[in-house]
Amino acid sequence: MGVKPNFLDKAISFLNPKAGAVRMHYKVANEVMQKNYRRYDGASQSRRTAGWDSSSSSATSEIQRALSFLRNRSRELARNNPYAENAIREIANNMVGTGIMPKPTGLGKPTEKRLKAAWRTWAESTECDYDGHLNYYGIQHLAARTIVESGEVIIRKHINSNLEFPLQLQILEPDYIDLTKYGTGLVDGGYILHGVEFNKNNKVVAYWLWDHHPGDAMRFAIRSNRIPAEEIIHVFEKKRPGQFRGVPFGHSAMLRLKDLDDYEDAQLIRQKIAACFTVFVTDNEMPGVNAGASTDSMLEKVEPGIIEHLPAGKQVTMANPPDAGQNYEPYVKSVLRGVASGYGMDYVTLTGDLTAVNFSSGRMGWLKFHRNVTTWQWNMLIPQLCNKSWDWFIEVANVLGYVKQIKVVPSWTPPRREMIDPVKEVAGVKLSIRAGLTSLQEAIRQNGDDPEEVMLELESMKELLDKNGLMLETDPRFDPARKVPGMDNPDGKKGKKKEFK
Repeated sequence: MGVKPNFLDKAISFLNPKAGAVRMHYKVANEVMQKNYRRYDGASQSRRTAGWDSSSSSATSEIQRALSFLRNRSRELARNNPYAENAIREIANNMVGTGIMPKPTGLGKPTEKRLKAAWRTWAESTECDYDGHLNYYGIQHLAARTIVESGEVIIRKHINSNLEFPLQLQILEPDYIDLTKYGTGLVDGGYILHGVEFNKNNKVVAYWLWDHHPGDAMRFAIRSNRIPAEEIIHVFEKKRPGQFRGVPFGHSAMLRLKDLDDYEDAQLIRQKIAACFTVFVTDNEMPGVNAGASTDSMLEKVEPGIIEHLPAGKQVTMANPPDAGQNYEPYVKSVLRGVASGYGMDYVTLTGDLTAVNFSSGRMGWLKFHRNVTTWQWNMLIPQLCNKSWDWFIEVANVLGYVKQIKVVPSWTPPRREMIDPVKEVAGVKLSIRAGLTSLQEAIRQNGDDPEEVMLELESMKELLDKNGLMLETDPRFDPARKVPGMDNPDGKKGKKKEFK
């Protein structure tokens, strides 16, 4: 195995062969063990990894110990750090934008029309918000922002019989979950962990929520109440099996942002102190020489165009304030690239720095961010928030007689992705449709629109143009290589179609 006895091994073997053999046996075994560890450098036990703190605790244990600190520090960064605030804003804007919109499927035209009208009545009114401030799409956006900043969001269902459509959604911060609530051996064999109640099959059955925000505890006497899970929407990004609480998106970038704040403050103070000193006057004479000389004419301040005559022995040296440091900008950029990665976005979107960006690099960075946005939309927001709030809407719509089906499956259309170069990208979409790689309907959905509504608008526009004898260059029937054939005018007479580009 390559283990050779040293002088001490030979001496022990000479005096006590058995002890020497045992010693060599353990040395060989230790060498084998170290080699096995070294197969994974990350598992090696050495001076290099001596300070590497790691544990095998569950997601629940890790999150519970850190959740309050992460949540509060994330909010503090959002209040005072422009990069953290911009990261939260950009992610929420791209996830939701003006809204993730539903379209019911599997219904007849009359029923679908009634249901769409009911949805517009409810979702586009602020009456759907328990607080009366937002419409449904505003609730989506606030929920997305809360998830990024605080790690999760709670939405509670309320029924207000005084409204035309009585369903209301109350959006709550995750602080409302009573973390002090624990319990085991419940009647049904369940248990309560960190304010979330599970049954014996480890399914969430209820949440224990404070009746006021615990941050207002000085103004209110608060207590927690059991709210069935059927009345709660709990949205968070699940990263580990068994996880039932969420953490802020920027958790891995928080320390970098704090250090960057401190570094920039130190640089600013350094520059301020340096700027306070402009001129230094040095006395080159020995103490006591010309001690009685007047100092009235000595340089006290610097003004434009000044000519100052100083007494003998005085020398003026102009201050040379230090610059911010040659490595200041590269260091800041390096930190912000790590911060952008921590939030799952590209550097340009985080900082707005376009100094070294061309079309290709900008598009690649944007596409990477867009893939993360798409994942958050379809793996988190739509299944956890949109689908469940839609089910609540259908329950109420069924009671009110808008629809007779208990289960109506919607198709969701996220906001369109803004194009970097519309001319090139639209041409690429057009080629994909013509090649059969995608459908026109899917291309319209990716643009954030409802294919059926777009088709109806196109048909309406075509009828209006034909009625007025007009043809635009955007009309697929327009052929610039030839004159447009005569068409019947609304009065039945033959005439030549007017062309407008």
